[in-house]
Amino acid sequence: MKVYSGSPLNLGARVEAGGVNFALYSRNADSVKLTLFDDSRDEQPAEEIDLSPIHNRTGDIWHIFIEGAGHGQLYGFKVNGPRKAELGFRFFPRKILLDPYARAVADLNGLPKSVVIENNFDWEGVPKPRTSLENSVIYETHIRGLTIHSSSGARHPGAYLGVIEKIPYLKELGITAVEFLPLQEFNHRENPRRNPLSDETLGNYWGYSTIAFFAPKASYCSSGDCGEQVDEFKLMVRELHRAGIEVILDIVFNHTAEMKLRGPVYNFRGIDNRAYYLIKRDRSRYLNLTGCGNTFFCNHPAAAALILDCLKYWVTEMKVDGFRFDLATIFNRNRSGDWWEAPPLLMWINNDPILRNVKLISEPWDAAGGYKVGSFGGEKWCDWNDRFRDDVRRFWRGDEGTVGGLATRLAGSADLFHSKGTPLRSINFITCHDGFTLCDLVSYKRKHNLANGHRNRDGARENLSLNCGKEGETDDHRVIRKRIKMAKNFLTILLLSQGTPMLLGGDEFLRTQKGNNNPYCQDNEISWYNWELLKRNQEIFRFCRELIEFRKRHPALRRRTFFIGADASPSRLPDINWFSYNGKRQDWKSENKTLACLIDGSRTATGADKDDNDLNLMFNAGARARKFRVPSPGNGKKWHLAINTASHYPADIFSPGEEPTAAESGICLLAPKSTVVLINK
Repeated sequence: MKVYSGSPLNLGARVEAGGVNFALYSRNADSVKLTLFDDSRDEQPAEEIDLSPIHNRTGDIWHIFIEGAGHGQLYGFKVNGPRKAELGFRFFPRKILLDPYARAVADLNGLPKSVVIENNFDWEGVPKPRTSLENSVIYETHIRGLTIHSSSGARHPGAYLGVIEKIPYLKELGITAVEFLPLQEFNHRENPRRNPLSDETLGNYWGYSTIAFFAPKASYCSSGDCGEQVDEFKLMVRELHRAGIEVILDIVFNHTAEMKLRGPVYNFRGIDNRAYYLIKRDRSRYLNLTGCGNTFFCNHPAAAALILDCLKYWVTEMKVDGFRFDLATIFNRNRSGDWWEAPPLLMWINNDPILRNVKLISEPWDAAGGYKVGSFGGEKWCDWNDRFRDDVRRFWRGDEGTVGGLATRLAGSADLFHSKGTPLRSINFITCHDGFTLCDLVSYKRKHNLANGHRNRDGARENLSLNCGKEGETDDHRVIRKRIKMAKNFLTILLLSQGTPMLLGGDEFLRTQKGNNNPYCQDNEISWYNWELLKRNQEIFRFCRELIEFRKRHPALRRRTFFIGADASPSRLPDINWFSYNGKRQDWKSENKTLACLIDGSRTATGADKDDNDLNLMFNAGARARKFRVPSPGNGKKWHLAINTASHYPADIFSPGEEPTAAESGICLLAPKSTVVLINK
């Protein structure tokens, strides 16, 4: 190999004519060595090359060109600098560090090595789906958990290729996007705890502890870790796109896997600790605004550039369609950890031309009190709406004074998202990876997390859940039917509310975590999808699938603008009218636990290309049946029953043209804890 000075213009390892250019940022390093390996399992480098501070450094960038190197070359860096912990420096000159821009990581369980990747994948001309928010239904899932269970029938269980095998299922369900839990390289063995019930070793299953932001996780690849994971990830994306399904990545920029002060060293800490982390004033400890031991300094120029480069890489070379940002309000933290109203990183993301049409979804809070649901990031950002989750759960649990909250969430959360101009920026969810599954939400009053090794002290204490008469699994048919009805109620609210719905993977067939509401460490049957449940719970699957289709058929449920109510504009007919069960205007102070609304389906109201049916939605969260008086269906029209969550299959939801007439007497009887939806035609 011949060695040349190289270029500082592109960080990371870049394959160029005749070789590879390596470039690394470190403002405070005194010296840098490039280490090269012949084999992924080698514990010692085959060669170490010193980078001259005169010939191989431009500003804060250390760079070198190696003629003869190419795709698959294994490498790392040794970085030395001031040994002054009191100034925030953390250099480890004998430690081989990963490249922060590494496109792949090999031998994570031994001596981790960066892998040079050349971008030559054949996308076969398959375009991105570019699904609008109004037509989106998001499916949150874990790549490994989706197919690793023996019941999945996958030839490549737990792998990117396993996801491809489930594409026909995802198409049948009707979702438009998969949102994958973190798949950037992380150490799944970092958890030192053991399960006190079984003594098995626990791990990091969820992956919210990133090591290499540009690198897809190697253990999700069925064929190798020396670059194969990149092509296999791309293959998965290509085939999902071919099926019209978008790919959204849950990405964790708020902290890294280097954890606390004496945690592991992978890259950032040993390359330039002061540039990449928020440090306390004494500079000897980290600010912990994430609850995970450290906080990434997202607005430092080097860190911000890395984040922007990373997003553009996943969009352009890996072809993903969007991102969900974990603890996103960390983006608003300055060097001292204080709130920064207009941080440069957000300005750069919002104005970057490559990211212009990418779906940007925030988890708009952090562990230091930042809470910006409905107001994070600007107009182009969507936010996870935890108020939707909580208000809907409270209503169906039967809490007092929850009718107004339900109506606000059903109508698109204008109280939160008015500044963004559309209800579609609200990502509505009842359940997500963090907390109970839908099955457990209606089966457990309390969390059951002993298996996590924290003495049941981890996870949310209040889940706003109900068990329908018995705690946990039961053979009691009456309890089971109550749970099925409640699950249908939750799914109906989720998919008929204004906003963008997100379904937790497996909820459509009542996947259970046995009451564990924080299974971050459970890489086992607690977290895996047991596909036998799909056979057992076909009624719920069919109901969920038909609900998604119902949403797609009715533009009145997918409005771009907020409703105009009866009091908002006297000069025009309202888009929505609210009623009590007795047919009178809704008394928001009422404690009768019922709500009804009439949604105008005309083009004038919805802005759609053609008229929709009017929709009459009725909810009874009370413990006894209620007779609802329904409004007139309009001249020459009748009400038809579309949905009744209290009914068994097949009378719980009807296909188009099969809806029976209903409420011809002007009265509709709702069973306790049930939902009825009527359409006029």
